Amino acid sequence: MARGGQGLARVAVVVRAGAAPLWWLGVLAAGIGVLVPGVTGRRIGVMAGAASFLLALAVVAAGRRRRYMDLARSAARASKHDVLQDRAVTVRNWRRGHRWWLLPAFAAALGSAFAVPAAGGMLLAGCGAGLRLKAAWLGRRERAEDILLWVRVDWLDGRGGRPAGKAVKAYRGTGIAAGDAAPGGARRRTAALV
Repeated sequence: MARGGQGLARVAVVVRAGAAPLWWLGVLAAGIGVLVPGVTGRRIGVMAGAASFLLALAVVAAGRRRRYMDLARSAARASKHDVLQDRAVTVRNWRRGHRWWLLPAFAAALGSAFAVPAAGGMLLAGCGAGLRLKAAWLGRRERAEDILLWVRVDWLDGRGGRPAGKAVKAYRGTGIAAGDAAPGGARRRTAALV
């Protein structure tokens, strides 16, 4: 990076990167887990799973919002020498860095089905849905403020995550058209040419 530029990753993309794997691993674990009668029985297992899904969704979606807002308020304008990381690279880095705890989480969700069918999988899926909601919340803030939020890649921990962790001192901001991800971290949709 020339002239003191920094590598920047989109905050919403980092948040959203874990949503799909957690959701699909949770759905798969819940689907397999519901086939096992378990200690508590399927009915209690599914009811406990639904409660844990809603609880995980609420906790993950609402977690650390004040920290995100404080960092967003103090966001400095990105330099012209900063390098904006592609959405695909950010997602790949997060997933590679977290695969070693995603697999044990999936295995634990499957194993828990022998005690409480489907509950572990639904808890995992709730975490994924919560991350998706948090990314959507960030996207609404970005649209309202007309600014995209970025975090220095070297401030993210080695696993490519924690965009509001202790190591993150401030965000950087760009115009709403910068980068290849829309507000909220989704792929930017290009209008069809007529």
